[in-house]
Amino acid sequence: MSIEDRFKEKFKCSKCNHTGARTQKLSMTGTGLSKLFDIQMHKYLFVSCENCGYTEVFDLKILEGKSGIDAMDILDLFFGG
Repeated sequence: MSIEDRFKEKFKCSKCNHTGARTQKLSMTGTGLSKLFDIQMHKYLFVSCENCGYTEVFDLKILEGKSGIDAMDILDLFFGG
């Protein structure tokens, strides 16, 4: 199961308690050579509530660096178990 699917499955908005979420990945260049050569080295996952639009941003390098149970622990930390 992908990280995006896990977020959608576990999501509960901290503002309105709605359980529907939309995810969007965004990649950005850094500074210096990565900007010059348009190397997308910063990757983020935006998770938005489908009801109120409240959005949280997560660093994909950190989330993808976690394996199986660790990634689920991170989701539980943000959205409750």
